[in-house]
Amino acid sequence: MATLFIADLHLDASRPQITALFERYLAGSEVRHADALYILGDLVEAWIGDDDDAELPARIATATRAVRDAGVPVYFMAGNRDFLLGPAFAAHAGLSLLDDGTVHDIQGRRTLLMHGDVLCTDDLAYQAVRRQVRTPAWQAQILAMPLPARRAFAAKAREDSKAHTGSTMESIMDVNGAAVAEAMRKAQVTRLIHGHTHRPAVHDFRLDGAAAQRIVLGDWYEHGSVLRVDATGVELRGLAVA
Repeated sequence: MATLFIADLHLDASRPQITALFERYLAGSEVRHADALYILGDLVEAWIGDDDDAELPARIATATRAVRDAGVPVYFMAGNRDFLLGPAFAAHAGLSLLDDGTVHDIQGRRTLLMHGDVLCTDDLAYQAVRRQVRTPAWQAQILAMPLPARRAFAAKAREDSKAHTGSTMESIMDVNGAAVAEAMRKAQVTRLIHGHTHRPAVHDFRLDGAAAQRIVLGDWYEHGSVLRVDATGVELRGLAVA
């Protein structure tokens, strides 16, 4: 049995091949025979509310609910693109919501699970925006807007994000090593799994003299990416688009 992790799918109507890959993977034997499936944020390019009547949220709910109905828990942790996903959609889609920074026992090892954006502490502009959009008042204001207005707002936010990414040094947008160490010490773990940075890798290092590991999940822009953790170790691999 294995525990599976995915993140940063950025599902969007403009990339139907990736949505189809997501559906195929969730319907496949690896997922249906897993101990659990974890989705660590940015499942979609933009989430405008649980009342979104577009086709994509309905397809996502169908795929994840089928996994849950097959007896495999599906855990979801919000990222910076889907932090408005709430309990109504989660219940419909069979998702168990997780707080960022949750610690779970993964194959016998305490593991810190994060989306990863809070670790990018050198990106001061991003962190300022993050603090604003995570406030209940800001979220209530956005969700009170009609759907067409929210779609327009999300489109503008995506353009602003692209502009920020294009004008900011890559090193600034990566995780800060001190922030990683602090988070792991606070959680009392030696393994961290996160996404967000789109830099898939398994980093082995020393933390306060002990062997430690940070695993970064890959994005799904051009192909899929999955982390498999089982009794034999960890495997981070890509998934080809058919």
